[in-house]
Amino acid sequence: MAGWIFTNLVMVGSIIALTGLRQFFIDPLGDTTSNAIWFFLQILPLLLPLPGMLSAKLRSSFVMCLVSMLYFVHGVMYAFDPHLQLLSILEIIFALGLCAATTMLVRRIRAEEADAAP
Repeated sequence: MAGWIFTNLVMVGSIIALTGLRQFFIDPLGDTTSNAIWFFLQILPLLLPLPGMLSAKLRSSFVMCLVSMLYFVHGVMYAFDPHLQLLSILEIIFALGLCAATTMLVRRIRAEEADAAP
């Protein structure tokens, strides 16, 4: 199970890095403060279920799987913009990877809970 948690952590970190790269360097807003606030609002859905997922809680892992679809939709939405196309494709790949890894983590947690039940 630790391997799936590590894979999820890598995918979450990659999505956060892509969001920061896009927000601060490629397509920034006019003000640094507004960039920071908008960046925090964009990564907040990833940060909320992260502690529960790292401790292998079923509900948090499932919520992380659902949250990954927000980033998938965002990537698809910007995939046709030539200026952001590469970052969008990477965001789609990492979002799908996060969804697949959290799905496998949820399956592993459920299997362990079923084995532990009397």
